[in-house]
Amino acid sequence: MKIRLRQAEPTESFWGGIVKAMGLVFGDIGTSPIYTLAVVFLLTKPTPDNIMGIVSLIVWTLTILVSIEYAWLATSLSHRGEGGAIVLREIVLPLLKSGRVAGLVTVLTLIGVSLLLGDGVITPAISILSAVEGIVIIPGMEQTGGSSLLIIAMIITVVLFLLQSRGTDRLAWMFGPIMLIWFIALTVSGLISIMSMPEIIHAVNPYFAWKFVSDNGISGFFVLSEVILCATGGEALYADMGHLGRKPIIHAWYFVFTALIINYMGQAVYALHHPQATTYLFSMFHEQFEWLYIPFLLLAITATVIASQAMISGVFSVVYQAITTRFMPLMKINFTSTAIQSQIYIGVVNWFLMLSVLLMMLIFRKSSNLAAAYGMAVTGSMTITGIVMMIVFYHREKWKVAIAALVVVVDLFYLISTFYKIPHGAYWSLVLAAIPLTLMVIWIRGHRHLFKRLMPLDMATFLPSYEQVFARGKNIPGTALFFTRSSNLVPPYMVHCILESNILFERNIMASIIRTEHPYELNTQYRQGIGTGLDSFEIHAGYMTVVNVEALLERENIKEKVIFYGDEDIISRNPVWKAFSIIKRFFPNFVQFYRLPSKKLHGIVTRIEM
Repeated sequence: MKIRLRQAEPTESFWGGIVKAMGLVFGDIGTSPIYTLAVVFLLTKPTPDNIMGIVSLIVWTLTILVSIEYAWLATSLSHRGEGGAIVLREIVLPLLKSGRVAGLVTVLTLIGVSLLLGDGVITPAISILSAVEGIVIIPGMEQTGGSSLLIIAMIITVVLFLLQSRGTDRLAWMFGPIMLIWFIALTVSGLISIMSMPEIIHAVNPYFAWKFVSDNGISGFFVLSEVILCATGGEALYADMGHLGRKPIIHAWYFVFTALIINYMGQAVYALHHPQATTYLFSMFHEQFEWLYIPFLLLAITATVIASQAMISGVFSVVYQAITTRFMPLMKINFTSTAIQSQIYIGVVNWFLMLSVLLMMLIFRKSSNLAAAYGMAVTGSMTITGIVMMIVFYHREKWKVAIAALVVVVDLFYLISTFYKIPHGAYWSLVLAAIPLTLMVIWIRGHRHLFKRLMPLDMATFLPSYEQVFARGKNIPGTALFFTRSSNLVPPYMVHCILESNILFERNIMASIIRTEHPYELNTQYRQGIGTGLDSFEIHAGYMTVVNVEALLERENIKEKVIFYGDEDIISRNPVWKAFSIIKRFFPNFVQFYRLPSKKLHGIVTRIEM
């Protein structure tokens, strides 16, 4: 019996796809104008020469690291329409002949994923804090203390994470229009400011960027570590490609890129005329449209919440991909939407993220302070993406290798420039990234070592002994279900149960769940007569498909009496394997993940010395 479930693909209009992309993809990079220039001009004075140089650096940073690296190169590489660090690894591995290069790619992927997850903590913290700080521009609110602003930001953060379990599908349709209004506001405000100094447009010439770095020497080089903040969120163009498709994201980027450049130019002009200002975007808008400032501030706060929501959803998706590719242990997953693939909820990740974001807010207290911890993870992730893309293009389109290499060189310059931030707070991004990296390394190594120690039997070796036991006629009435990774391999617990303990039912079914590359697909295959009284039942499920095992068994008229599954009791003096054992106990096992009926379950524990 075969069952196919496919998600109906909505027919998006040209403009509808663009607006939707603005809400789901460009929240992070779209809110970076709130804090980028304010942080940059803490390191360098807003003189005419510096203004031209900084704006030129921003223009070419967005051009090279977002437009070329992600919008052009990265999005041209997809696996069944999906993008992201883990997907890029799946693309490159079949192209490699050397095991060492494949191992290097896997290590780079793990580091890249970890950096993205670390970035998922800092992004909501700096975005929400920077927007809330705009309250001090409101007349009568100038004396609002930092503690009050911090409390407001933390309350917004807590509410945001509390809402995750209910899903944001009902509100997602509003994200795009709100972000569209945000980008229009950025564009209009920037244009009005540019009118007082039209020559700022000349900053598109890369000569000004080169002149700034060469004139300022090492201090100009370190400014790059703050300029890179304008490109944070650029990786979403690739990571979120599977949600909307490539074309709507690229088309939306044209508009977003223009809006960002215009606003940065406008802010730079305002900074030149008002060097004493601390929040250029909010001060500039307040001067232009004083009567609209409070609605604009509320719009800014909403935009940062949307940006944070996109990052949280992105973290959930990355973790889910890591689970289905066995980079991470199983976790309890709730699917909160049937329309948007990214709308899933992982409780343990949600609460860890929330506590981490609140901790960052409490430690740094201001967005300008938090900027010292921001940027290293982003540039590290960009560099890794560029390196892996070079490997792919070397095997596929060699003419793109030189372009990808140029991008990697630029990535490395920005990455090295962030090193000076390490003692000022950037070490937190490394600490945050080290947590998922350690988890994944221990989990992958532990499972590989465990699989070697378990040594499952192939079916041809198992069947003769099975037939002898079955022929004795002392079989238990009813049906037993044995969960296995594959119908061709017999796990040790099943061997122990049937051959050594003689626990054999009249009907025995080996059930296995195999994840496929299609997001929404469900195929079942029931094969009878593998052996006497021995059948197999395979479930091929898409990586975004909710599998109801009991319902599928009922459709095949399988009414199992008991369900057997294997578990391992790991004994080891090795601290790594001890940590692996603790992780296995903390996270859900197979039967908990698929919510099988507890009254039928019988776990068989195998003691393993590692």
